[in-house]
Amino acid sequence: MSDTAILINTAVAVAAIVVLIIRFKFNPVVALVLGSCYLGLSAGLGVEKTMTAITDGFGDIMAEIGLLIAFGVLIGAVLRDLRAIERLVEALLRAAGPQRIPHAMALTIATFLQSIFLDVLLVISAPLAKAIAPKLGRFGTARMATALAIGLECGIVFTVPGVGALALAALLHVPLGTYLFYGLIVVIPTVAISISLMTFVFTRGWWKPEVDELPQPDAEPAPATRSDDPGAPRTAPLLVLFTPLLVSLLLIAGGALADVLEWKNPVVSFLSNPVVALMLGLIGTCFIGRRLIGQSTVEASLGRGLRDSGQILLLNGVGGCLAGVIALTGLGDILGRYFSANTWAPLLLVWLMAAVLHVAVGSVTISAITSAGLLAPVAPVLGLNPVLIALAAGAGSLFMVHLTSNTFWLLQSLLGQTTRGTLKTCSVGVSVASVVAMGPILALSIVL
Repeated sequence: MSDTAILINTAVAVAAIVVLIIRFKFNPVVALVLGSCYLGLSAGLGVEKTMTAITDGFGDIMAEIGLLIAFGVLIGAVLRDLRAIERLVEALLRAAGPQRIPHAMALTIATFLQSIFLDVLLVISAPLAKAIAPKLGRFGTARMATALAIGLECGIVFTVPGVGALALAALLHVPLGTYLFYGLIVVIPTVAISISLMTFVFTRGWWKPEVDELPQPDAEPAPATRSDDPGAPRTAPLLVLFTPLLVSLLLIAGGALADVLEWKNPVVSFLSNPVVALMLGLIGTCFIGRRLIGQSTVEASLGRGLRDSGQILLLNGVGGCLAGVIALTGLGDILGRYFSANTWAPLLLVWLMAAVLHVAVGSVTISAITSAGLLAPVAPVLGLNPVLIALAAGAGSLFMVHLTSNTFWLLQSLLGQTTRGTLKTCSVGVSVASVVAMGPILALSIVL
């Protein structure tokens, strides 16, 4: 089949996936599988090769990230019932002070709390952010809503074990330790700069509380819980609650450092394996949970975590289906002839493709996975470091979080914003982060 025909059929497959999700309200999992089937058959792979590519692609992704996603979500579920996130935000407020809390909260969410399912993390942290907002003055709601939106969405795609980051690393065969290291280099300045830019424009007259915020009834103070109440759950120092997760991330990072230094040690290699590291983190978190809230509560937390992880696992797996079919069509060789490795244009192409897909589909994870799958075969042809393609796809997938996003509506309702206000804090705020992120990514392309 000619190169032109393969390019056309690939474009039709991606467009069909978008139309099925947006126009006909298909579940993204079904739409991605149907698009993969169409591409394989229309590209002349035949039924057998198409189905083999789909099943192998799904299996390959699950083999790489299935347990990682499950362990990460389960850790987050137990931490939720330990009230670890609420206590962490309260500690940040005391340490950073009201004026610096938006940056502190967003950076913490983006770099440290990505084991927690996004909607759960948002539902837990939003009421805390709303309570903090009046302490920041006239623009408090705008600043806290923007901080939450940027921290949550950037963390998904740039920070291990965020579900988007895990999928991007798996599709492009990037070691998780490597992705963790370079993702932190990108996400920290991106979050800090983006929030500062949005704060600047808000305080220059762009935020108007009378039209951007909903009228709020006077809240009744919540009754205080006495620490000596026999019905209150036991507590532990905050550092103790997060130690297992922190140790897991340090083990993964240590493995990446050992690889860079070319230091081989079987014990280090075993403990720094991401599956082993997160498994140890889950065991440690459950042990702490059993001591503080009891075995039955921990079991209930794990049950909720397993239910939350099901859709995430399927969605990431079908991203591998599309990538597997694309690899067999030879799209990588075709696109590789149009771009050279000594320019930054390919990275901007990755960003643009992910951005367009996100505007159409409205899902950060789907757009990142689809664009990475489309361009994964190009990496060997171009000679680009795959981690750069993964990060650029993640950055592009952040562009224009809008009305089709569950995060958009949760931020609107939980922070007391109008739709107009949420378009400013969430849609524009995360889009600014999407563009800002390309700065450190392009800088990394010079040295990688």
